[in-house]
Amino acid sequence: MFGFLRRPKVRIDIPRLKPRIDTSSYPKVNLAELTPEVLPYLGQVAYVQLAIFEELSDAIGRAPTVAAKQALAPAAGQALDKHERFVAEIRRRVDTPSEIIAPFTPGIDRYRALVKGADWYEQLASVYLTSGILDDFFTLLAAGLPGDIGPRCVAILDAETGRDAIDRILSEAITGDPVLGSRLAMWGRRVVGDTLLVARSAIHLTGNPESDEQRIEPVFTEMIAAHTRRMDRLGLTA
Repeated sequence: MFGFLRRPKVRIDIPRLKPRIDTSSYPKVNLAELTPEVLPYLGQVAYVQLAIFEELSDAIGRAPTVAAKQALAPAAGQALDKHERFVAEIRRRVDTPSEIIAPFTPGIDRYRALVKGADWYEQLASVYLTSGILDDFFTLLAAGLPGDIGPRCVAILDAETGRDAIDRILSEAITGDPVLGSRLAMWGRRVVGDTLLVARSAIHLTGNPESDEQRIEPVFTEMIAAHTRRMDRLGLTA
């Protein structure tokens, strides 16, 4: 099984973030040889979506206003819907989806503790940024799945997320408090490194580790570009 936050045997060079990257010239990312088998993939992505739901539910409980609670509620519901759709995909193959998901929960929960944040705004920023990175990653990874399961997984991940509400809440808060903006910019740079380690641990490395690292690098570059755009939308420097 693939373990989250398992330290790699080779050194990972995480590319430095640069704002407003143009990805139009990026090569097509091919993860067909690196994608895990179907059930490990589904187990990981199903629990990631459940973790997003749990973090959003916690953020709703900690929200300072009723309006904020109402704004975040759809995003939590949509994350839970994605989890349930992935569980349905697992159930098409085995009778006990929980047994497929369970091996990945300790590592993901450790990761959640690392990126939770010190207060409500950091928690919201973490959900917004890390869920975006992981959705992008599992969408790319789905290209290597056999048959029609890949397109079905992409359709689930591409469904409405409700994260626009988080964008609006954070953007308004940052506009009114430059100090908060500076703090969240630093926090956003912190969480991307931890999230890329999670993404890397989900890849089934094969063959020569050095050549695998070369194949993974364009994936990280594409993910970082999308992360930078999300930071830009919040008015934060990546």
